[in-house]
Amino acid sequence: MPCPFCELIARGQVRLDGGAAVAIADAFPLNPGHMLVLPRRHEPDFLALRPEELEAVASVARALVRDLKGEAHPDGFNLGVNVGPAAGQTIDHAHLHVIPRYAGDVAEPRGGIRWIIPARAPYWAPKP
Repeated sequence: MPCPFCELIARGQVRLDGGAAVAIADAFPLNPGHMLVLPRRHEPDFLALRPEELEAVASVARALVRDLKGEAHPDGFNLGVNVGPAAGQTIDHAHLHVIPRYAGDVAEPRGGIRWIIPARAPYWAPKP
């Protein structure tokens, strides 16, 4: 099965091009401006990226955040990576989610990415 991210790169459907890494729009955005930053080379495992690819991913992510701050004026960002099916990775091409966050977009933003395991997220709440 062809990689959908590789196909987007091949068609030039990228938001930012940083050489070894690019940014593309998330097909199912959690918030306006939700983007993905991925290496140009097809590699399923984010932790197997070459040092120069990790540097390019970080550089593109920084540029993307700068652009999104100027366009959409988010109040914050979540950056996240899913590595492997148990962590929720569904596309076998390493990618970093850049998710703009806006005050009031959820009732309780404390804990951020901790909410991937909801029962354990509110560490500040009293235990029964």
